[in-house]
Amino acid sequence: MKTLKKGILLPIVIGCFTLVFNACKSDKKQNPDTTVIPTEQKVKKKNVITIITENMEFLMPDTIPSGWNTFKYINKSTQTHFILVDKYPEGKTSKDAEEYVAPVFDKAMKLINEGKTKEGYAEFANLPEWFNQVLFLGGTGLISPEKTAQTTLHLKPGNYMLECYVKMSNGVFHSSMGMVKDLVVSNKSSGNSEPEADVDVTISSTEGIVLKDSIFAGKRTFSVLFKDQIVYENFVGHDINLVKLQNKTDLKNLESWMNWADPKGLIEPAPSDVVFLGGVNDMPAGSKAYFTAILDKGIYGLISEVPKPSDKKLFITFEVY
Repeated sequence: MKTLKKGILLPIVIGCFTLVFNACKSDKKQNPDTTVIPTEQKVKKKNVITIITENMEFLMPDTIPSGWNTFKYINKSTQTHFILVDKYPEGKTSKDAEEYVAPVFDKAMKLINEGKTKEGYAEFANLPEWFNQVLFLGGTGLISPEKTAQTTLHLKPGNYMLECYVKMSNGVFHSSMGMVKDLVVSNKSSGNSEPEADVDVTISSTEGIVLKDSIFAGKRTFSVLFKDQIVYENFVGHDINLVKLQNKTDLKNLESWMNWADPKGLIEPAPSDVVFLGGVNDMPAGSKAYFTAILDKGIYGLISEVPKPSDKKLFITFEVY
């Protein structure tokens, strides 16, 4: 009897096992959850250009790809900085800026600091003729010590220069202290696409800074459209700087500090009752760029580096909920 049961049961067990195994193989073929995604279909991570300042330098690659690039600027120094992207005329580099441009600004600022404003402004007539061809193509806004700014720009292939002209406590520009760097933008594309914004901002000489969106706490990306661009009394155009305000922030002092041509403007130490969180530097009319910041609840401002920004509607405040 035992032998008979073994003979009957063995084929049954083998048959059941075969059915289950085939069913499993069939399920694997039909179950979409088990499908392997080809490598080329995986989402590509955006390229980010990291720039670090530890003292008076821009630590970064000498060459970057063209197209949309996100610049992550980490300020590890004890001073406030920004990045301005310059496009000098063909054949001109940071050496030309050091030899022909910086000395003029240094002498002019020295005279202004001595109270000889008229003589100081007269010095700018000594700038080389080709300086009028320099284009300002964006960069980060002001960033406080131990903070990080993130700005996304579209750059075409070519030779560029980065600079920061915030002033030392003695009135000397950071650019005169070595805070200048040549940068090559190659023909190779970054492969990045234009970012999506949470908040839209426009800026112009007629309407000032316009912000219509409500803003909530968290990581937010601002788009900035330059509807026009002009040169103001301090020889620069309008830009966007994001600043965290306190209940007792001296707004008039902040406005005065934003004008580098003022002996007490754009000079270290920066106002202690604000925190600068980046933004977008000068750009030509029609340009668009983006900046990203992590916002807590509170009161903030968007301000331009021009004389008397409130009078020009280039300083607005808003609340983050």
